[in-house]
Amino acid sequence: MDTSIDHQSAAPHRLAHFPVALFASVMGVAGLAIAWLKAAQTGLVPEQIGGGLRGLGTALFAFLLLIYLTKLLRHRAAVMAERAHPLKQNFFPAISIGLLLLAIAWAHAAPTLATWLWSVGAALHLVFTLLAMSGWIHHAHFQINHANPAWFIPVVGNILVPVAGAGFAPLDISWFFFSIGLVFWLVLLTIVLYRLFFHEPLPIRLTPTLFILLAPPSVGFLAYLALTDSLDAFARILYFTALFLGLLLASNAVRFFRVPFFISAWAYSFPLAALTLATFEMAQRSGLVFYEGLGWTLLILLTGVVALLSGKTALAAFRGELCLPE
Repeated sequence: MDTSIDHQSAAPHRLAHFPVALFASVMGVAGLAIAWLKAAQTGLVPEQIGGGLRGLGTALFAFLLLIYLTKLLRHRAAVMAERAHPLKQNFFPAISIGLLLLAIAWAHAAPTLATWLWSVGAALHLVFTLLAMSGWIHHAHFQINHANPAWFIPVVGNILVPVAGAGFAPLDISWFFFSIGLVFWLVLLTIVLYRLFFHEPLPIRLTPTLFILLAPPSVGFLAYLALTDSLDAFARILYFTALFLGLLLASNAVRFFRVPFFISAWAYSFPLAALTLATFEMAQRSGLVFYEGLGWTLLILLTGVVALLSGKTALAAFRGELCLPE
């Protein structure tokens, strides 16, 4: 009886604890949609699969955005607390990255919509980048143990802009974003690896964020091809860096299997989608069967991962475990 009363009294406050990190699920679903749309170009699977996932990702984004805007209106202090949190603040740019991914997904089916999504997403992501960089430079509370792969999201996320932007705006705009993402990927990679090599391991809740290491070289490969249309030496360096990181993570698979489910587990999804897309692109441009087979293998793995994460997230929501104070 008392438990029921406590649960009911806590229910109105759940909105205040709605995590901005849930927008990472949009990145995962949209990334899966783009991967299936790319696979459909082989003619072996229908485009409707990717199209359905694209609609699902769009609806998910709209749903989460509505909830978070409601949280902003009713619990502004809670949103400001997330913005000031050393880890949580890095997930706000997942909102703008979600817009950019949806722009890529809709680029051929609805180019006008995609252009608007890309424009808003790129502008918003630049704002998030400036806020993140300013916060890091003028901070009074960051320590080396705060560094983790999620730090890539605000700044390195810029490298995603040219993937669709090369067809939506003058190339200099895409080169601008690509330059930011590429240079600061190398800077942040050095910082994060130093933290991983010489300090205590990541907390178990953050272990899935190691997969974020996959995203910058994978997306960088796609962005560079969009800008240059050339599978040259630098493009290969980006792809094979991503492939090596994929092998490194795969060799530690047992460690990841032992990690219980947290919202941070969605960090598995988009980086894996980025590597899948990069591999299909490599197959298309190189004509080698190896990459095509690897692409299909990664697509099956990615689909299973997103399905599993979706099921676990839905179960956690049903149990009332998502919107709880930490």
